Amino acid sequence: MPTPTLENPNDPYVAARAPAIPFEAITDPAAWTAEELSATTTWRHDFTDAEINDLRTAVSSLTEDNVDLMPLGKDAFPLPHLSKVLREIRNDLIYGRGFIHFRGLPVDDFGKRGAAAAFWAISQHLGDGVLSQNKHGHVLGHVTDLGESKSNPSQRGPYSREEIPFHVDCGDVVGLLCLETPISGGESCLASSVSVHNELLKRRPDLVHVLAEPYARDRRDEIPPNMAPWYKIPVFNYHQGYFSASIEPTYIGSAHRFDDIPEMTAAQQEAIRVVQALSREMRFDMGFRRGDMQFLNNHVVFHTRLGYQDRDEPDRKRHLVRIWLKALDGRPLPNAFYERHGPRDKIDRPGGIIGPDTVLNAPIDRI
Repeated sequence: MPTPTLENPNDPYVAARAPAIPFEAITDPAAWTAEELSATTTWRHDFTDAEINDLRTAVSSLTEDNVDLMPLGKDAFPLPHLSKVLREIRNDLIYGRGFIHFRGLPVDDFGKRGAAAAFWAISQHLGDGVLSQNKHGHVLGHVTDLGESKSNPSQRGPYSREEIPFHVDCGDVVGLLCLETPISGGESCLASSVSVHNELLKRRPDLVHVLAEPYARDRRDEIPPNMAPWYKIPVFNYHQGYFSASIEPTYIGSAHRFDDIPEMTAAQQEAIRVVQALSREMRFDMGFRRGDMQFLNNHVVFHTRLGYQDRDEPDRKRHLVRIWLKALDGRPLPNAFYERHGPRDKIDRPGGIIGPDTVLNAPIDRI
């Protein structure tokens, strides 16, 4: 496993970080505020013409029927003008601010398959492997309204048009590419989970202690072999001098449907509500244009998607492509993150959803 850059005393991110001490304010480059971000555009990268040409060349043969992206890793996409930029962006994504927003991919020029392939190419430079997003093994997910509802414990929010509470996804990094926008709504909002933790320490330190206790979460009927239909992870985690946060209100809320999981205590319920309220208060709003991409570090950023009004035409409905990535040199994570997936010593990096018959695949077209 690569040595984490943050352990290098000469690394510029070290000066902006101090070892995380449980129940004390966290000093970390990912502890940003919406006001700070509003005063700059360093969180956004606008593609140059040369970078777009890199991507166009890289994906020119990947738009035909039956293209298989799965074997294509970083070496398949040299990207001469963009690769150095992506190395710097990856460092900031993993060790710094914790997110990046790309703008300017011409979807109409590339076509939707070409745009999805370009998204895949960039992802290979930002991560160390892809993760399954469901029991079907999809490592490219197509986020669109399929008429599902997060209130159904066998379904998930991305396939509805409902608002989704602030949450994290199952992996080090989640990436999104916008192929189609809705009529209205659907905005993406981010909140620094580090800053939410620090603000909660000021207002309700009692709830910080509650959130450091394990919360049961529902697997939503996507259950790895020989494992329970639920798992437990604290919302706030302190491990080897690093802070990380994990919140999934919908799956926490439905976990009590199992007989061996009691209802949340009043304090646990209040803690989740207060974190959601603080996240809304401290959020940084980001719209999605066609061709925009967003990548964020799940361990230091909460994200949400507002409800939306969609278009009637099937090929114009809101459509995002999603990817989950490993970062083998990411921040150290507690055992609970690994135990969600199986024995600690069998997992290089926690993440992904696996069922009994899961085979990884990357559907380039909307399913």
